[in-house]
Amino acid sequence: MDYQALGKRIREERLKLHLTQEKLAEDIGVSNTYIGLIERGERSLSLDTLVRLANRLGITIDYLLQDSVDPKNDVYENIWRQLFNNASPDQQEMIINVVKLLLNYTSQPH
Repeated sequence: MDYQALGKRIREERLKLHLTQEKLAEDIGVSNTYIGLIERGERSLSLDTLVRLANRLGITIDYLLQDSVDPKNDVYENIWRQLFNNASPDQQEMIINVVKLLLNYTSQPH
């Protein structure tokens, strides 16, 4: 995964909303230092954090990840498998719900 592309997209969306790193961090329950590391592509983020970021920024996870994942290989499957296998039962349920939402979204005409 290209964390720099993901971080750049998060920063661009944060700035569009005129949010500081501190305010965004407060809104999603993380430290502003962590937001800085994410935006510089120096840290990965959990699915939970990704969902909270997307919700706060008013964008989709798909939009956040579109430039950061290489569709030519199996990274999607590997990412989801790792997230799911390392998740608690509550987090696994959230992952299943996110996948259902994505499948619903992609099956609707746009």
